[in-house]
Amino acid sequence: MAHEQPYRLAGVMGWPVAHSRSPILHNYWIEEHGLRGAYVLLPVQPEKIEQALRALPLLGFAGCNLTIPHKVAAMAIVDHLEPLARRIGAANTIVVGADGSLSGRNTDAFGFIQSLLDAQPSWRADAGPACVVGAGGAARAVIAGLLDAGALEIRLSNRSDAKAVDMAQEFGSLVHAIPWGERHASLEGVALLVNTTNQGMHDQPALDLRLSALPKTALVSDIVYVPLETPLLQEARGRGNMTVNGLGMLLNQARPAFEAWFGQLPAISPALMGKVLSSF
Repeated sequence: MAHEQPYRLAGVMGWPVAHSRSPILHNYWIEEHGLRGAYVLLPVQPEKIEQALRALPLLGFAGCNLTIPHKVAAMAIVDHLEPLARRIGAANTIVVGADGSLSGRNTDAFGFIQSLLDAQPSWRADAGPACVVGAGGAARAVIAGLLDAGALEIRLSNRSDAKAVDMAQEFGSLVHAIPWGERHASLEGVALLVNTTNQGMHDQPALDLRLSALPKTALVSDIVYVPLETPLLQEARGRGNMTVNGLGMLLNQARPAFEAWFGQLPAISPALMGKVLSSF
């Protein structure tokens, strides 16, 4: 009898987690590659995160994704934490080893950079200054990704100036904190603008940022994907800037996680994109 392909489980752990689009992506890829397995929702309360993670090997899971509020807490639980996850300060992917050990990774930086390259294949991180708005966990992944891709100057602006200063100091001399009151003028000469805040998300106010100083050659990215076109992207597109919404980052961060669990690096096909878009 031919050796039967093992059945692999993976999932997304969060609280709440019912809104996640991740099962759509991973189950599509499982079917596309003819694999035996499933990707499921794992609603886990914050106080039970350690028990839940330690149960993964016992339940036959190859690993899981982590979403709010578990990305930081998991760092102290896993047996191995990859350097990039430590640098970003969050783990969004858990991989179960053959010995049952848990490895924490972060694929958000990869997902962000790849989303830019998908939209503009000629994009280069060293083409000019980047301006990042926000100083939360997403900003950390974006900044780490940009620095690793070769960015030479990153201007970081946040409503809490002190938080921006602390983050800039942590990431080094190529990252400069811009006072919130100077955010509009700081767009002069930038090649990339990235919103990492929730401003512009459904039920949230638009990002308070004037684009008059932004070069029309600049690429404008928003990690928000509900709605797909935020007020920031709508305004940028209207003035001639190329734009990138947050869906590309969501899709691309899932690819290396899937490869770690199932041994195949999946592609983002038009059929998958259509399936995801139909879920909004």
